Amino acid sequence: MGLAVVIAMGALLAPACSDEPAAPVSEPAPEEPTPPPAEPVPPEEPPEVPEPPPPAAEVFLGAGDIAGCTTRFFDEATADLLDTIEGTIFALGDNVQGPGTDADFADCYHPTWGRHKARTWPAVGNHEYNVPGAEPHFAYWGARAGPAGKGYYSYDLGSWHIVVLNSNILFEEQYEWLAADLAASPRLCTLAYWHHPWFTSSTYQGPEELLRFVEILDRAGADVVLTGHAHGYERFAPQTPEGEVDEERGIRHFVVGTGGAPFHRFKRAEPNSEVRAHAYGVLKLELSPDRYTWEFVPVPGETFTDQGEGRCH
Repeated sequence: MGLAVVIAMGALLAPACSDEPAAPVSEPAPEEPTPPPAEPVPPEEPPEVPEPPPPAAEVFLGAGDIAGCTTRFFDEATADLLDTIEGTIFALGDNVQGPGTDADFADCYHPTWGRHKARTWPAVGNHEYNVPGAEPHFAYWGARAGPAGKGYYSYDLGSWHIVVLNSNILFEEQYEWLAADLAASPRLCTLAYWHHPWFTSSTYQGPEELLRFVEILDRAGADVVLTGHAHGYERFAPQTPEGEVDEERGIRHFVVGTGGAPFHRFKRAEPNSEVRAHAYGVLKLELSPDRYTWEFVPVPGETFTDQGEGRCH
């Protein structure tokens, strides 16, 4: 009895036998691989902004020894050149070649170069002083000739400082004024003009007082001097006030007595004179922030020309 119970109970406890296969044990699904971190996206480059163009050069043109009321003068032809060239005009004195009266300005200068009076800055020449005090000169030009009776002044043209001096009178007064004017100017480039030349290959050199003008300008680092009085065209190498070539710091002098008056002879070539010519026309300068170019523009029928460039000190 006891054995039968044990057998029966063992039968109950024994696993049942079956032909059915055992259910498979499910395995966890493999994990998806973690993608690598994305490469950082560089910030977009700002669009390129082109550099601004360099400041435009100022055109500065003119001559001296200009107008007369006879057929011996060629101021009508040189004035026709001005009609075709934009820019600021300089007149280097002896702008009327007669006695310098009101009538000379009204009848000789005004119909030709006077067409461009509103853009002209004049120097005063010796012919203007044929009338005491050059009164018709100052009356004709008004404020454009500087303080009445003085004939010296300055102005800025683009990036250049321009100084106009009187080579006839008031030298001591001008020395002091010129030194102060140049000291007050922040401009890199400086150009000065007046009537009588300090350097010339003609017999028409100006008074000895001009040496101080050139010395003061030289000490201040000026670049260009323009004069007239000697009727013709001449260009000098950059030089010291004493006439020594100085390509680094010297001032380049131009004589531009080519506005219309009959020519003077050259006596001989002075040291450092690079070009000399008898030709009617105007000198055209292009004044940039650190340099300048020059071109002599002749009237129709003339073949001479001259051109080049220089840098400011």
